[in-house]
Amino acid sequence: MIASLTGRVVRLDLDALVLEVAGIGYLVRTTPQALAATRHGAELTLHTELVVREDSLTLYGFPLPEEAETFRIVQSVSGIGPRTALAVLAVLDPEELRRAVAEQDVKAITRTPGIGPKVAGRMLLELGGKLPAPHATSAAPSSAGPAASVGGPDADVVEALVGLGWAEKAALGAVEKARADGGEDLDAAALLRAALRSLGGHR
Repeated sequence: MIASLTGRVVRLDLDALVLEVAGIGYLVRTTPQALAATRHGAELTLHTELVVREDSLTLYGFPLPEEAETFRIVQSVSGIGPRTALAVLAVLDPEELRRAVAEQDVKAITRTPGIGPKVAGRMLLELGGKLPAPHATSAAPSSAGPAASVGGPDADVVEALVGLGWAEKAALGAVEKARADGGEDLDAAALLRAALRSLGGHR
């Protein structure tokens, strides 16, 4: 079992990065917050979870051990797989999720794309007692921003942001602002990081 990796970031994608450790490049799927907080060439430690399927091995990684542990616990809910668990952590940090469970806040859970009230209710039921008690007040993410039609890498970044938990209007507005501030030369990865900073990538 790979519990953690420490190495150099050699590639940044929209939803993953490649971490080079002792000459081996590991593709690690992670949250937009983690992607926004690093850069190409940076030294990084990720706490990891290897998800084994019949036809694939997928590595998920998080800067904080509590994020990795929360990722594991969320997957214990029936019907919740690793991609949905990652989306939950893209929308709610561990403290926000603990608070939502403690307060039985279905609305907070349904902010995650693909999770409706029925699944959210099951998550609240099954996560009760599995997560530590909340200990701080957490702010909800911003969801302001004008809708617009975009294409090319801008559309890819909007799609990635929506898939990882932000409302489409917020994603469109953040991409437009990032493009306006950074110019036309930003590639998709740089545009994603700039958009995440605009959205408030660290929750």
